[in-house]
Amino acid sequence: MSWTVAAQNKLDGMKYMPGSSTYSLIREGWKSLKESEIYPLQKLRMIEWRHGPSTFRVEYPTRLDRARSLGYKAKEGYVVVRSRVRRGGRNRPKIMGGRRPRRMAYSKLTVKKSIQWIAEERAADKYPNMEVLNSYYVGEDGLYKYYEIIMVDRAAPEIRDNGTVSWISEPHNRGRTYRGLTSAGYKGRGLRTGRTKSNKSRPSIRSNGRLRR
Repeated sequence: MSWTVAAQNKLDGMKYMPGSSTYSLIREGWKSLKESEIYPLQKLRMIEWRHGPSTFRVEYPTRLDRARSLGYKAKEGYVVVRSRVRRGGRNRPKIMGGRRPRRMAYSKLTVKKSIQWIAEERAADKYPNMEVLNSYYVGEDGLYKYYEIIMVDRAAPEIRDNGTVSWISEPHNRGRTYRGLTSAGYKGRGLRTGRTKSNKSRPSIRSNGRLRR
């Protein structure tokens, strides 16, 4: 089901409030998804997405309000890709049978990258001619989490001539997601706290000598 049909079904079932826009109605529905009118549609999406490919280019954003707030435009040069990644922790079952457990690493496994960051990298691997602009959460089931990644064609004339997003075509912005320059990458690098009280996180943990030896 396309986004337009889904949005229309949602708007038909919601009460109109004076002064509210379509984006605000979508935003309120996603704040409490299980109590909203789009939850039955979301359950059908999970079934379809689980049996589909792990990285898939979608025609319209699932959450138009979130995509627009992160820089998406419905014009040439912009692409939205849905990425499916695993969910859950990385801890392994406890080692039994008399082996030495000290070096087996079955507990305290904390990955350095978030699941959202991994989803962005997989989308960048699938479309090497595009650059990741941003990403947002669109759902999860018992096995996977799903994110939609906003990607931009850095060589498209519509992007190069646009003063708002033309910066992404510069050579020093190649491979943004691999270098942790997206929003998810900034969060994983500990750069969301601002300049104060984050001296040991800037410019990176590696440069401050805080990596485990």
